[in-house]
Amino acid sequence: MSSVFHHNWKGQAGQILRQAWPVLVGSWAGIAFGVLDTVMVGHSSAIDLQAMGLGVSIYITVFIGLMGVIHALIPIIAQQFGARRLTEVGRWWGQGVWLALLLTLIGTLGLAFPDIWLRWSGDLSPEVHERVTWYLRSLILALPAALVFRTIYCLGTATSHPKAVMLINLFSVAFKALFNWVLIFGKLGLPAMGAVGSGLATTVVSWLMLAAGLWLLRADRYYQPFSLKLGLPTWAAQKELLRLGLPMGGSYLIEICAFSFMALLVAREGVFASGAHQIMANLAAVCFMVPMAVGVAAASVSAQAIGAGQFHRARHVGMLSLAIVLAGVALTITLLVLLRPSLANAYTDDPDVALLALLLLQLLPFFHFCDAFQCLISYLLRAYKVAFVPMLLQFFALSVLGLGGGWWFGFGPGAGALDSIIQWLAPGAPLGAASLWTMASLGLGASALLLLFWYSHILRLYNPARRKTCTHQ
Repeated sequence: MSSVFHHNWKGQAGQILRQAWPVLVGSWAGIAFGVLDTVMVGHSSAIDLQAMGLGVSIYITVFIGLMGVIHALIPIIAQQFGARRLTEVGRWWGQGVWLALLLTLIGTLGLAFPDIWLRWSGDLSPEVHERVTWYLRSLILALPAALVFRTIYCLGTATSHPKAVMLINLFSVAFKALFNWVLIFGKLGLPAMGAVGSGLATTVVSWLMLAAGLWLLRADRYYQPFSLKLGLPTWAAQKELLRLGLPMGGSYLIEICAFSFMALLVAREGVFASGAHQIMANLAAVCFMVPMAVGVAAASVSAQAIGAGQFHRARHVGMLSLAIVLAGVALTITLLVLLRPSLANAYTDDPDVALLALLLLQLLPFFHFCDAFQCLISYLLRAYKVAFVPMLLQFFALSVLGLGGGWWFGFGPGAGALDSIIQWLAPGAPLGAASLWTMASLGLGASALLLLFWYSHILRLYNPARRKTCTHQ
């Protein structure tokens, strides 16, 4: 590749954005499941909203951790695609499907015993406990379809062909809304099931999405050169996937566990605080999709460049993605500040939940700023198959400083120490929940700085002469 092309910043930015926007739309469609659940269950009852918030936090912890392992396919396939080893792309996809089926067994165990998780929430009412239990049992059936579908997502993303998967995600939102309406509120002669109904709706739609994805792989000629086949699982391929996927999944799990345990701890402040926290978490997830989409696209383009031996291009893609995310963060924070009252009221009819959400949302701009950059840099590192050290850095920043500090200052021995700061940042917000979100923001900021340091270190090491030096760090 000529040096002129390497410095064609506009062209490379366009390539990132062309791949990022379908990922973003598809991700927003996926997160729309949570938005629909929160809004529709929120209009059912406060008890159902608390049960769903707790159930979602547990399910997402299990699913995201396992999904992160499967996402090892993205840099592996992208590097094979960049090197034009097309049949290897198909072989690796088949190995990813076997990995997804294996991980389903592990995830089932995590969902089958909710008491392990709920003991962190203090004394829950029997009604909430029962609804959380049945919600998770309904989602056990969704897990295999959802994980196998992620392999199709990885294939499309790694080969710069994400639009078809985006369309499947978009259509799935309409089906999710329909099944939610029927099962949550008890339409068409069925009983009203509240939070449990939202879990059953997710299960039905997950299998419809998998069926559509498998049909796509057979019908779209784009995938024919890859010779897609399931084949037999091989230890060498599974070992390679796990060597990269386990620390990647660990990073996903560390991040999502921090926020899942936040939901479990906030439940101690009651139904209204728990509902407000769920609204805050849902909006944070919606905002997160912008840097995540840029990160996925930039990591895919970088990995393709690495596979093709174009190391300078990979570096330039990383720098451009940082600038793109900065612009996206500025726009997102502006909208959050302007629309905060409308956002809080859109989620619930309960005035107490809406008021606490309005107050808690004052912390979201600061949180999003830190979250966006630590997300992007972690994806850029994965393009280089660097995952282990980032996992350790994220564990310290998110679990020890973020979650541990949030518990200490919100519910532990240091409770009350942050009250004056919180009253300045978010006057009137519930102190326990606000302490958790404040420390989570600081943890994400520390994670971003540590990951940026390691990314700079990898860029100094990663050149053709020393390529093996930084593999799987």
